[in-house]
Amino acid sequence: MVEVKETLIEKIIDGELEKDMLPLREMFVFYECAIKEITTKFEVLAIDLDLRGTYNSIEGIKSRVKTLKSIFLKMKKKNIPISVENIQNTLNDIAGIRIITPFVEDIYRLASNFLNQDDITLIKVKDYIKKPKKNGYRSFHIIVSIPIFLHDTKKNIKVEIQFRTIAMDAWATLEHKLMYKKNLKSNEIEMIEKELAECAILSSEFDKKMEVLKGKLL
Repeated sequence: MVEVKETLIEKIIDGELEKDMLPLREMFVFYECAIKEITTKFEVLAIDLDLRGTYNSIEGIKSRVKTLKSIFLKMKKKNIPISVENIQNTLNDIAGIRIITPFVEDIYRLASNFLNQDDITLIKVKDYIKKPKKNGYRSFHIIVSIPIFLHDTKKNIKVEIQFRTIAMDAWATLEHKLMYKKNLKSNEIEMIEKELAECAILSSEFDKKMEVLKGKLL
């Protein structure tokens, strides 16, 4: 039987726990709203491209807000005291959006169109397409800030946006499933990482070939 500390019971009865959680709940609402705002912006960009007779360069939009557990573990790993202010100042990827495109060229065009909007502030760029990670990971990341209004409060919320082609996303998704929290020996990890890196090269070659075909057909 799990025992609940008396102080916790008292807090629940007095409604203090709800009060203590309010800043965290508000923080999550801001991040969820930021995702809605940015997702809408990309949906509008897709509509505009369609209106102009251009093929739809957005194949999919995925999003997530980190769980409280994940946030706390990351703060603990960084050895930073946990508070709403520290969380928002320290972590850039609490809200994450992934944009899937058919071709590499679409990534840079969409990112440029998005960043031209005057309510978006660019904070950081990580181009893992031009300079892939050691394991072969390719993607284009930007960290942006967007103003969010709730009631009588305005906050600038940071969001990480990842742009990937279909091939990049397939490789990254499968790599995550294969490697995430696996209890492998060092020699097994080295072997698998080598094979994944080879698959990443094939994925990159696939993107290049499809880009050539696009130039001939579109």
